[in-house]
Amino acid sequence: MENKDLQNENDTIKNEENELRIKQIGFFKKVWYSITKIEKYPEMAAQGVGRALSYLTKLVVCIALVLCIGMIYQTHNLAKQGVEYLQNNFPEFSYKEGTLKVESEEPIEIPQAPIAGKIIVDTNTENEEQINQYINKIGDTESGIVILKDKVLIKNAAVAGTISYLYEDTLKSFQISEFNKQDVINYVNSGKIITLYVSVFLTIFIYAFVIYFLTTISNAIFLSVFGFITTYLARIKMRYAAIFNMSVYALTLSVILNILYIAVNIFITFDMQYFQVMYVSVAAIYLVAAILILKTDFMKKQMELMKIVEAQDVIRKQLEEKAKKEEEERKRKTREGKEKEQKDKSKNKENNKEEKDNNVGEEPEGSNA
Repeated sequence: MENKDLQNENDTIKNEENELRIKQIGFFKKVWYSITKIEKYPEMAAQGVGRALSYLTKLVVCIALVLCIGMIYQTHNLAKQGVEYLQNNFPEFSYKEGTLKVESEEPIEIPQAPIAGKIIVDTNTENEEQINQYINKIGDTESGIVILKDKVLIKNAAVAGTISYLYEDTLKSFQISEFNKQDVINYVNSGKIITLYVSVFLTIFIYAFVIYFLTTISNAIFLSVFGFITTYLARIKMRYAAIFNMSVYALTLSVILNILYIAVNIFITFDMQYFQVMYVSVAAIYLVAAILILKTDFMKKQMELMKIVEAQDVIRKQLEEKAKKEEEERKRKTREGKEKEQKDKSKNKENNKEEKDNNVGEEPEGSNA
């Protein structure tokens, strides 16, 4: 009983030490473990859904930061090269009260502008069908911009979909209500453009964070359902929350590859056709590997438990045989003791009888007198 209590106490201390050690794992160490030590997934998943979501949020922040830095870099280069184009090749334009007007009867198309890609300018149309055609045109390239009378549509190879900015909402924070071509040139050449960079950074960061967070968490849910089916087929009983947590950590390498993809697109624009398929496939491989490792560990522990049970059965049988032999030995000794006692009694009776017979056969003293 004392040994069992001591063992339980040791197990409790060991579990507390493991829990403390897991809690102390930092973000970057988790990233490293998620990529190189799949066997750590169950331990990290045991921390709970809250820590997994916190980890996922930090990953998304990294993506958003890289995207923002890239967009600011591209915006800076575009501003420098765009000023020269405005001065020499672009017609006069003006902006007032949320409406941009370019003095051109026909739409302006710039097939391959530096960094921005294809640019289409049409401040005369409000036809949604025509606008969709413009979006489809820039969709044929890696990136592009559609400039309309009240908003600008931006497509970037690093971001899924098209980003839309209303002039009035964007310029209101700068307290800009009107400007013309020369005002833009003067503004870009002044130090005030830093304010524009900050605004672009914050706007893109919020947009990118929301989009990538929703995308990443939806991928994690998809993977967790896939993982739940895998555990069912592997005959492993796991809570869905634990599978979801493991799915979050399994997405780590895919997210890092996405960050690298965005970073490369800052300098070299290209489109990887099956990137999303690779994104999900890599995460699925990590999750399945973690489940199989867990299955292997479970089988090893089960075999060890079976060996312990078999050893306990052998020891129990040996103890039973030993107890049986001791009982038989005790009974034998008891039986021998009783037999000896009976023999001693019988011998005493015979000795008493002989003494009595001897006394009867003797004559009393003085009988001859």
